[in-house]
Amino acid sequence: MKRYQLNRILLLLMVVAIFVQCRKEALLPKTEDPTDPDRPVVIPEAPEVNHFVWSSMHDYYLWNDKIANLTNTYYQPLTATSANYKQHKDSLNAFLNKYTDPEKLFNGLLYQYNVVDKWSFIVKDYTIIDNWIAGISKTMGYDFKLYYLSSSSADLIGVVRYVLKDSPADKAGIQRGDIFYKVDGVQLTDANYTANLVNKEAFTLTFGKLVNGVVTPTGKTTALTAVELQENPVYFSKVLTVGTNKVGYLVYNGFTSDFDLQLNTVFQQFKTAGVNKLVMDLRYNGGGSVQTAIYLASMIYTTNTTKLFTKSVYNGILTPYITSTYGDSFFNSNFADKISTTVSGTTTNTPINSLGLSDVYFIVSKESASASELLINGLKPYMNVKVIGSNTYGKYVASLTLKDYDSSDKLVTTHKYAMQPIVAKYANSLGVSDFVDGLTPDYTAKEDVGSLLPFGDENEAMLKSTLDVIKGLKSQSLVGASSLSNARAIFGSRDKVQFSRDMYIDPRKLEKRTR
Repeated sequence: MKRYQLNRILLLLMVVAIFVQCRKEALLPKTEDPTDPDRPVVIPEAPEVNHFVWSSMHDYYLWNDKIANLTNTYYQPLTATSANYKQHKDSLNAFLNKYTDPEKLFNGLLYQYNVVDKWSFIVKDYTIIDNWIAGISKTMGYDFKLYYLSSSSADLIGVVRYVLKDSPADKAGIQRGDIFYKVDGVQLTDANYTANLVNKEAFTLTFGKLVNGVVTPTGKTTALTAVELQENPVYFSKVLTVGTNKVGYLVYNGFTSDFDLQLNTVFQQFKTAGVNKLVMDLRYNGGGSVQTAIYLASMIYTTNTTKLFTKSVYNGILTPYITSTYGDSFFNSNFADKISTTVSGTTTNTPINSLGLSDVYFIVSKESASASELLINGLKPYMNVKVIGSNTYGKYVASLTLKDYDSSDKLVTTHKYAMQPIVAKYANSLGVSDFVDGLTPDYTAKEDVGSLLPFGDENEAMLKSTLDVIKGLKSQSLVGASSLSNARAIFGSRDKVQFSRDMYIDPRKLEKRTR
């Protein structure tokens, strides 16, 4: 009997020992042996660049509330002390780990990509964006447009619209209005222009002239090789006498902040000449800096800093952050009285030369976009604004350069990705915005692309139409003078640049926000 009781006691002790051991093992981390079916599910940390893409789009993207993967509550950032921190972190990592390509992740977070949002983009190297903002690119230095020679042919011709000073094209003697039709001896067609012209950095152009709709050789061939250069958008200026008026004429091809001071110098020249009416030629201007648009509006109209030029709208996350950090005034951009430039850490404020005009005339085309439209729309409540040309592009939203910074506010070194997502939309002081079909011209006019005259020539089709409006004649007699006036365009050199119609906010305007 005693032996039986002793055995029961020993058996009980063994059971208790086994139970205690099992409890201890249950509290220990399970093995990471992949053959162990009881191993825990471990969600690896997603790549740093994927976190950068998602968190930046979550915070900044204008349409973030319309993207399910940006509004998913299980992905939302929490502090390390939050009760559900690990669950949310694992959920987000699981989602981000589905993407091995940050570009596909970025594109998957865009609102109706290429339908509503046709402008947000990402690059592997942020110097690409830096160079674009500065107007730096690898180019032969000529702007062109390709047209079908006839409605029944696949043959194309290229029309040179302007040439950059001291560029390879300029040194080769190429001029506005020149027509080319062969590249490396091969006729341009709608099937070969991309491979033979667009995607090459060195080739030989063959030039010709139009005679009764037929291209005849001029005997001129020119070899060109692309170089890196910075385009000066302040392209051409002249003072014209039209009746009793002194009319300032300016061809301005991009809102590039590096040239704000040169732009201001032109307006000083206009002011000295007694200009009382202004013609702004924006037909090739795809946009650029919002701040430069504010400066230019101030040069045209007023330096009264209490007057509202434009107001901005941000998303539901960024808006309260901006309000609490900068105040409601951040959303309003007034006219300016000084140009702020920073060189080597030193900021200089230069007084703006304002004409204080009441009349301004804009030459536009379908290529006039973003900051060009912002300028026109912002001045309309205050001035007699006349628009001559065709409907503009239709872009009233702006982007912001986003780079990846660490907690010490230093650029990360594990990647060089940068994004340019749409973050804001703009309206004028009357609330006018959302012009998806562009701004409608007051007077319709088209370039005489088969017979382009030099800028500033008073018989040049678009300038003549504008001067006739100023004279009260409203004539467009030169439009349609050549056989190419109604030719169908297929491609322009600016179409090669992904961000040629972008409008961007100065990154310094928003404080860098780190993850």
